[in-house]
Formats: sequence, structure tokens, C-alpha cells
Amino acid sequence: MNEEGLVASLTFVASEAEGPGFSVILMLRYVLETCRRVDQAIAALRRIPIAMSHNVTLLDRSGAYATLFLGPDREPAVSRARACTNHQEAAVSGTDSLERQQTLLAALDEPKLSLSDLIALFFEPPLYSRRAQSTTVYTAVYRPSERRVDYLWPGEVRCQHIGRFLPGEYRHDYGALIP
Repeated sequence: MNEEGLVASLTFVASEAEGPGFSVILMLRYVLETCRRVDQAIAALRRIPIAMSHNVTLLDRSGAYATLFLGPDREPAVSRARACTNHQEAAVSGTDSLERQQTLLAALDEPKLSLSDLIALFFEPPLYSRRAQSTTVYTAVYRPSERRVDYLWPGEVRCQHIGRFLPGEYRHDYGALIP
């Protein structure tokens, strides 16, 4: 998140496509340093070649949002779906990405869903995974109007604010993972 409240969140994609282009981390840094709004970030990401496939979800203080499906073997595409997981237009077979996305979209359609209920859902299967091959590392709640992000692990929350960064460290014990 940058000082203007623009958020750029990265989702890895199950794709082996590689090509000439930039690392997504450099691309996100560029967007956060040069853009203030989702529409500006979309324009920037559409013109920069990417080396590997990734999804980038954008959110700004106005509430505008979008997800870009990026890859070296495709034209960038913009999705206005309210949830993004580890696939682009079509889920890759052998992954549970589509199930996770459908779970999220169904939850977001619940009119009485609270933020705390949604956060709790992120720590339950299928959203939370203890599988060794695709372990859930953490969840983040971005609050661009407050210029704040909450990083969440089971039993641990770390809040950071733009302009009030609190140094610290946290080591999570994932215990025995499921093979």
C-alpha cells in the first residue's frame, strides 16, 4: 500500500509460462511509487511486460478495485470479480483454486456477513491450507482509507500503518504439515 491508499496484492498462478519481462515485485513497486488510483495502476500494469504469470489485485481509497491477470504468454485481462485465487479465467486442474474462489464469492454474497466472520473464514478449509504443497502463509486485511494493513496468522494479528511503521518480528510455528 502506498501513501495515497493504493493497494496492490499479489496472487501466484499455477502456470509454468515464462518469458522476457519484469519481475512482478519490481512491477508492484513501480505501480505503488507512481500511481494513486486503480485506473492508473491498471494502465501501468497493462503496458509492462511480465516474466511469469501472476494476478495483481488493486484497491484504492475510493473503493475502486480490479484484478489483472498477467502472463508472458497472454494479453493482460482485467477482472471485476470480488475475489481472486490462484487461477486466471480458468482454474488449472489438480488445484483447489476454483473451490476457494467460489467459497469467497458465496460468503461475500451473504448480506449479514461481518468482517470478523469473513476473517474467520480465511482460517478454515478450503481457504486455509495446512498442506505442505500449498500452505497458507498468512492473510492480510487492507484498509486503504485508514492507510492500514492487518497481517493475520492463526492466533496472531500485526497491524501496520503508513507513516507509523512498527518494527517487529513474528515467527509462526506451522507444526506438522499434511503431505
